[in-house]
Amino acid sequence: MRKIKYKKGRKLHPYNLEYTGVHKSNESEMQLFVYDDLNLTEYEDFKVSDLDKFINTKETNWLNIHGLNNIGFLQAIAGYFDIDNFMLADILNTTRRTKLEESQDCLFFNIKSLLPAEHSDNISVEQISFLMKDGVLISFQEKRSDFFTHIRERIRTHSGIVRVKKADYLLYILLDAIMENFYITIEAEEDKVEDLINLSKKSADPIILEKIEKHRDNFNFLKRSIIPLRDSLYDIKSIKDDNVFNAMEMENFSFFARLHQKSLELLEQIESDMGSLESASNFFFSAQTHKMNEIMKTLTIVSAIFIPLTFIVGVYGMNFENMPELKYQNGYYTIVGIMVVLVLGMIYYFKRRRWF
Repeated sequence: MRKIKYKKGRKLHPYNLEYTGVHKSNESEMQLFVYDDLNLTEYEDFKVSDLDKFINTKETNWLNIHGLNNIGFLQAIAGYFDIDNFMLADILNTTRRTKLEESQDCLFFNIKSLLPAEHSDNISVEQISFLMKDGVLISFQEKRSDFFTHIRERIRTHSGIVRVKKADYLLYILLDAIMENFYITIEAEEDKVEDLINLSKKSADPIILEKIEKHRDNFNFLKRSIIPLRDSLYDIKSIKDDNVFNAMEMENFSFFARLHQKSLELLEQIESDMGSLESASNFFFSAQTHKMNEIMKTLTIVSAIFIPLTFIVGVYGMNFENMPELKYQNGYYTIVGIMVVLVLGMIYYFKRRRWF
């Protein structure tokens, strides 16, 4: 099971910000989409000071940020949008669990995006954070990736209703794209587990058990990542009921209810897959026990055959002078013949009883 390791950086004052992820070589950069039903403007590689002339509060604004290593750059963005320093610390601290925070004018959501690592049984993890405020949706990614490529194309080609809807619907489809990665990861794990189950039926190699435990850890990690996501999506219902946060349209809350339902389906699938892993583990131990029983049965039969032979040899190995059989001319051949017949008789008896 993966353990959360203590880091001194967590104890720092919120104003002493520190990126705790592993993608520290990625440069920070921005991409901005400003759109509505009729118009679309896309900006690349611009400065924070240019946001004043690019942001249009009458339209939907999606500011996508790649790379969290440049703390000064992120502080400038936080200063422009008046982002609380505690939220910025949560964006930079990738060890935090999925969470949802809302206030009257701001909604903050961070989530773990999981994908199977290439050429490995590990799971690749990236934290993605979202902040929705004043018609602007800001997404923070640790590195440049293709999670949202199809969404950008939908915006560019005016496919579906994304250009008709506001930032809250954009948040929904971005979260939905990340949750699709959970399905991809679970499917990849299921394929590996199926191969393990088939392999365990053919081989008793202990490495199989190690792989089973590795995938059990992966499923536990998936479960620990989805449970807080499920809780956060459920909490959006309270946002709908308290009528405090008004940046989300009432008709769009049903989309987030669908995401909550997806999270429940993912958890159910993980529970089922963990049951399959448990079955594979039990089958492996059963096969090992059966193999050991077969070996012990063979050794027991061999021992049972040699017990009477050892007894006969022991009797005629005694040093008494008055043993009449020792004087017989064909005594040796007679005893050997009796021993052969005894062995064959015992083998026939064991076969009739189906002991081997």
